[in-house]
Amino acid sequence: MDVEPTPAHRTAEVESTKTMIERVEEHFDIKPDRPIRNTAYGTAPMLAWMVDEKEIWPHVPVWDKTERKNESLSISDFQWSEEAQEYRCPTGHALRSEWRAFKNRRSHVTKANTIIFRSRQTDCAKCPMKAKCCPYTPIRKAVRSVHEAARDVARRIAATPAYQRSRYERKEVEMLFVHLKRILKLDRLRLLGMSGATGEFKLAAAV
Repeated sequence: MDVEPTPAHRTAEVESTKTMIERVEEHFDIKPDRPIRNTAYGTAPMLAWMVDEKEIWPHVPVWDKTERKNESLSISDFQWSEEAQEYRCPTGHALRSEWRAFKNRRSHVTKANTIIFRSRQTDCAKCPMKAKCCPYTPIRKAVRSVHEAARDVARRIAATPAYQRSRYERKEVEMLFVHLKRILKLDRLRLLGMSGATGEFKLAAAV
């Protein structure tokens, strides 16, 4: 029976991918244009690393836990204003990270690298959509990652035909690796260097 990888295993896999990309770029001056991976690579820090640092366009599903499973409004129902740095709810009320000016400027960034935006209680109390927006709390909160711009890039890519083609290509390649690992038992390479790896894969293909 296959055991699903633990979060620690996923983190190690993601970090090893970053190391591999950086080493290849350092030694051969090349890097991938569009890495095609699963949701484990769709975390905000990883997407920011690909988009902002490496200028790589991630064909990766965004790791998103903001969508609510019940019928209440999700964060996608709110409009983000980059200029005002605030959200607007469907009825037009603002959600801000601060509602009064502080003497010392605050970043409002949490330990999880997010910023919490809150509505005003007076707005929510008389709002006709309160029962569908925040039925159990006096105000509505919205959590936004500091890497949300990179997440938005990945979301836009996911809506393109190129992304769908990448997902199809990924399934084809993964099927080949599944056969190599599970049927031919090629779980690791024993020979060193690119020529050794090439030889092992050719022999496996011949088998």
